[in-house]
Amino acid sequence: MIEMRHVSKRYGAVEAVRDLSFCAPKGQIVGLLGQNGAGKTTTLNMLTGYFPPTSGQVLVDGQDMLRHPRPCKRAIGYLPERPPLYDEMTTEEYLRFVCRLKEVARGDISAHVGEILALCGLSEVRSRVLGHLSKGYRQRVGVAQALCGNPPAVVLDEPTVGLDPRQVVEIRALIRELGKTHTVIFSSHMLPEIQQLCQRVVILHRGRLVREADMTELTDTGDVVRLRATIAMGERLLLPALKGLNCVQRVKVLPTQDAALTEVLLECRTACNDRGDPQTQLFRLLCGLDAPLRMLMQQRDTLEDVFLRATAEEDVPPDGGR
Repeated sequence: MIEMRHVSKRYGAVEAVRDLSFCAPKGQIVGLLGQNGAGKTTTLNMLTGYFPPTSGQVLVDGQDMLRHPRPCKRAIGYLPERPPLYDEMTTEEYLRFVCRLKEVARGDISAHVGEILALCGLSEVRSRVLGHLSKGYRQRVGVAQALCGNPPAVVLDEPTVGLDPRQVVEIRALIRELGKTHTVIFSSHMLPEIQQLCQRVVILHRGRLVREADMTELTDTGDVVRLRATIAMGERLLLPALKGLNCVQRVKVLPTQDAALTEVLLECRTACNDRGDPQTQLFRLLCGLDAPLRMLMQQRDTLEDVFLRATAEEDVPPDGGR
């Protein structure tokens, strides 16, 4: 649906975005992650045609944003970090105004605005002046204006920033609902939010792409499994035995308050010939040692783990780390 090809953006001597390529497939929610100054907002501004790239292409349904700006911009609804509201208007007046700007047929405006008000949970404040609305409602109105004209793609810049916990939950539910019928791209500093909502993630660091993948691929550990175990045996006797297991690559001892227990994090190969999976090998070992297993759980990477690894290096490789 939306694609960036080798896009760069310079502000004088400062290169805010460098050789950035990624895509947001049709019907997916894509999260854009990065530290402050990573180039997220600049990227969103180029995606929506607000800024032209210094070099490269932004494509919307195969059309170049610079060559065909009108159809490309009509296909995208945009909520910038600060919602572009007119505080003297009521909610309904404002949405009608935006519909006229987006050239919605005059006869269709009333029904279209009614649908958007219902979808965004704004029906009860349709007659309220925008300047009197809470921040949560103002953010909803910002999302609502992005939906005027029924664009197939919606771009949201930090849609939950500054909201209270209940408002955050409500906006997340709205984004999830939009993802059923729209391509959604949104940036956020809240990693759990991205992990909950997104099917695909793009990570920027210092203006460059360092990781792009489906969420399941990002958190998949491949042929390595990590097991966290609490075992009723002293560390001195237990560690040599654990390190002797065929499948174990690394053993890390975790702090525990009970001297009779040892808590460990085991990094194991899943393919370890015919001796069984790592869990089976561990069970057999502990039975032979008469060491009761108090707890065993498999640990997977969180998005936070992936993000911290991806942005840890000072120098990002020229190919964006892909």
